[in-house]
Amino acid sequence: MLRFKPLFAALVAAMFLTGLPAMSWATEQGQQRKAARDVRQDTRQGARDTKQACRSANDKSNAACRQDKRDTKQTGRQTGRDIKY
Repeated sequence: MLRFKPLFAALVAAMFLTGLPAMSWATEQGQQRKAARDVRQDTRQGARDTKQACRSANDKSNAACRQDKRDTKQTGRQTGRDIKY
């Protein structure tokens, strides 16, 4: 019975050590997703500001201002994708 304890301890340690790389990858991936989400949230406010500035300048049509907002949001989405992948 006594010689099974070290074997059991070695088995438990081996199972724990094989799971470590997967846990660190999950943590890193979570941090990347959070950073990408933060970029997208900041981009939303930037897109609103872009549209507001466009409308207050009154040099473009409302449709053109909406397109500027869409372009700004699309750039933020692409930046978020670049962070994640």
